[in-house]
Amino acid sequence: MTIVAAIAAMIAGLGVVQPATAQAPSVQAQAQTAQTDATLPAFASLVASVATTSKELDTAGFDPGFIISDYNFYNPFAMTVGGIQDFLEDRDCRPRDDSPCLDEYRETTTYQPDQGEGHCSAYTAARKETASRIIEKVAEACTISPRVLLVLLQKEQSLLTRPSASGYLRATGYGCPDTADCDTEYFGFFNQVYNAAWQFRQYTQEPERTFKVGAVDVQFHPDAACGATPIEIRNQATANLYNYTPYQPNDAALANPSEEGDGCSAYGNLNFWLFYTRWFGDSHSVRFPAYFDACLNYVGGQPCRPAELVPNA
Repeated sequence: MTIVAAIAAMIAGLGVVQPATAQAPSVQAQAQTAQTDATLPAFASLVASVATTSKELDTAGFDPGFIISDYNFYNPFAMTVGGIQDFLEDRDCRPRDDSPCLDEYRETTTYQPDQGEGHCSAYTAARKETASRIIEKVAEACTISPRVLLVLLQKEQSLLTRPSASGYLRATGYGCPDTADCDTEYFGFFNQVYNAAWQFRQYTQEPERTFKVGAVDVQFHPDAACGATPIEIRNQATANLYNYTPYQPNDAALANPSEEGDGCSAYGNLNFWLFYTRWFGDSHSVRFPAYFDACLNYVGGQPCRPAELVPNA
């Protein structure tokens, strides 16, 4: 897909953004994870907010087997609602149409029930919630970092810098596979954010999938003829990203992150890493040394339970 074609696809289908009720994901939708960004170079998303150069988009630190630490992926307290709002206000936002920027967006949300032990807790509905509040509440409910959700919104639809009505409908690319149209059942900002977080938690609680910790063959592009190579996936967070967008960047993409690469270049997971490191720093960092309880660093996506924090008598 060329840059022109990719951008055209992202702005197609413009219309009035309507609040959407979050639907329980179907088996088909779970398989149709967000892959709409797979061939879109980082330049197309970054250009609206900053002038970029190949030097600024340095890919030397990108590790396909360890894209982000479990701590940075799962920490739901990485940002407060005020911090998220300030972050959104600091973006250079230039809407493609009459849509609001995310710092001004509001939506009436719907109640989502508790999904069971280790999964998303209940989400309380509210009228005219801000985007920052929605992101904060979904992050806490599903134990996913709000930083991850912000990066996802940008890599999928450039929603922090170039929002559009189409982008709000498909905000996180949930239910939008490369090879078929998006499933309209999952349209809407809240619907998309909640279901993406739900899906990441589902991957975590049921990790026996195509992409899991260990050596796994990962394609370079939706076209299988472009080939695949094995990657040693080192943690659950990285496995989640491949289950959501199942491609790795090839050498051409790594050498030209702000250009088109070649016909077998896919940028989705590279873009995730580029946005995260540009906005939030080292994606590999953890807060606590390894000799502390693993749950403090959300290893395997599992937070500490109250009993784990009480020393043995």
